[in-house]
Amino acid sequence: MPTSSAETLYHRYHIETRDAPDIAAWPPRFQVKVKKHRLAWLLLREIFHHRGDKALITSRPCIYGVFSGPIGGFAPRPHLCVGCLRCTTQYPDVVQIAPHPERQKLGDMYFTAKVVDTVAYEARTGRVPVRGAGYRGKFGGPGWDGMWTDMSEIVRPTRDGIHGREYISTLVDIGARPEYLAFGPDGEPVEAPRVFAIPLPLGFDQLPRVAEQPALARIVARAARELDTLALLPVDALRQVSDPGPEVVPVLTAAADLDAVAFPPRLVELARWDAALAAAAQERFPQALLMVRLPFGDRATLEAAYAAGLRVFHLSADYHGRLPDGRFVMDGIREAHTFFVQRGVRDAVTLLGSGGIIAAEHVPKAIILGLDAVLLDTPVLVALQARFDGPFRTPTDGYRLPRPLPEDWGVQRLKNLAASWRDQLLEVLGAMGLRDVRRLRGEMGRAMFQTDLEREAFGDIEGFPAGDGAAPRPAAMPTAEVHP
Repeated sequence: MPTSSAETLYHRYHIETRDAPDIAAWPPRFQVKVKKHRLAWLLLREIFHHRGDKALITSRPCIYGVFSGPIGGFAPRPHLCVGCLRCTTQYPDVVQIAPHPERQKLGDMYFTAKVVDTVAYEARTGRVPVRGAGYRGKFGGPGWDGMWTDMSEIVRPTRDGIHGREYISTLVDIGARPEYLAFGPDGEPVEAPRVFAIPLPLGFDQLPRVAEQPALARIVARAARELDTLALLPVDALRQVSDPGPEVVPVLTAAADLDAVAFPPRLVELARWDAALAAAAQERFPQALLMVRLPFGDRATLEAAYAAGLRVFHLSADYHGRLPDGRFVMDGIREAHTFFVQRGVRDAVTLLGSGGIIAAEHVPKAIILGLDAVLLDTPVLVALQARFDGPFRTPTDGYRLPRPLPEDWGVQRLKNLAASWRDQLLEVLGAMGLRDVRRLRGEMGRAMFQTDLEREAFGDIEGFPAGDGAAPRPAAMPTAEVHP
C-alpha cells in the first residue's frame, strides 16, 4: 500500500539561530587610554607636516571605529575595541590598551571572564567562536584542561556534518533497556525497552532559586521544547509554566509534590534516593521513567537505587565540578561508568551528569568519560547575562539576572548556545570519524591525560615529582562496549 507524503517526509534536526544582542550593558573587554595632550600635539604635527590635508589628518589607525567618534581619539569608543593593538603599536606614546578590570570580574574563579566571553558570544550569535589568530590558550592544566581528545587513529574523517555533506547523529537514548530479550509463550517480550530519544546530548538542569524567577522557568521550558530536549524544574517553578509538555522533568522532593504535577511526564526526577517516594511516583505515573539525582562518588546509594529497579541516574557535582571528597568531576564520571561496565549492565542504564560543565569542549569529554548526556546549569545563567555575586559554587549562592527578562530573547539565547555547542560536538565527531555520538560514550581510546603522558615521558627522570597534586585517576577501564 502506498504511503502518504507525510509518512515519507524526512526532517533533519536543525536548530534555528538568530542574533540575540545583549540587553544588559556589560563592561567592554578593553580600556582605551588616550593621553589627550600628546594626541593634540600629534595632530598639530600632522597638520604642519601634511599641509592641512584634512582627510589624511583625521584618519585614524583603527579599522573597528574606536577612534571614529565626533571628536576622534579625544573620546574613544572602547566597546568597539577587539584588542588588535595596532594603535598602541603605532603610537605607543599616545594610546594604551589594557583589559578592562570590571570585565575581568565577570564570572568567578572557575567560570572565568574568558569563558564568560565565549559563552556570551555563543548565546548572542549561535556561531562557533573562531579567531583568526588561532588558539591562544593553555594546552594543559587542572580539570578539563588536563584531558585531550585524540585524533591520531583517524583513517578517514567523516565529512563535515555541519555543512551537510554527511549526516552525523547527535541523538541519544534516555531510559531503561533489558540486558537481553526474553519472550513469553505468546511471543511477546517479557520486558520491553522503555526508552525515548532526544536529538542532542544536552539538556537543562534545575537552576538555583528558579522559583523566584518566573520568566526563567518559562524560558528554560520553552527552549527545551523547541530544542526537543529536557528541562528539569522543581514543582514550585513548574507552576510558572502554563502548558508543560514531555520536555519538562518534574523534580520531586516529597510525596506531596506529586499533587503539583498536573500533566503526564515521560521522565520524573527524585531529588534524592527515597524508596517510598520512588514507589509513590511510579504508582502515580506508571508510564513515566524514574530518574534519581545522586552526588558523584556515592556508590552505595547508586547500587541501592539500581537494585531497586531504577535505570536512569542524574549524577551531580558542585558548580565548580568538585565532588564531596574534593576530586574533580572527571573522576566521578569514570567511576560511575566503570561501576556499570564491570557489572555488564552499562547498556541497560542511562547516565546524565551536571556540575562543572561550562564549555562546549566539556560535552564530548564528558561523553568520552562515560556519560550519555549532560545537563547544563551555570552556562544557562551566563547565556542570559547573569552576573555572579562572588564565587558561584552551590545553588544557594547569589546571582543577578537582567530585569525584566524578555522571554523570546531568553529562549533564542539558549537555542543559540545549544546550536553552537552542537556544532562544536559535530566538529569533534567528524574529526574522529564517528557518525553517531552514542559510539563516543566510554571510548577511552579517544582520550589522553596530561598526568599520564607526563609520567610516561618524564617519570624516570630524577627529580620528577611522583604526584602533581591532582586526584588519582580511577582504575583502568574495561574495553569500551560496541553499540549496534
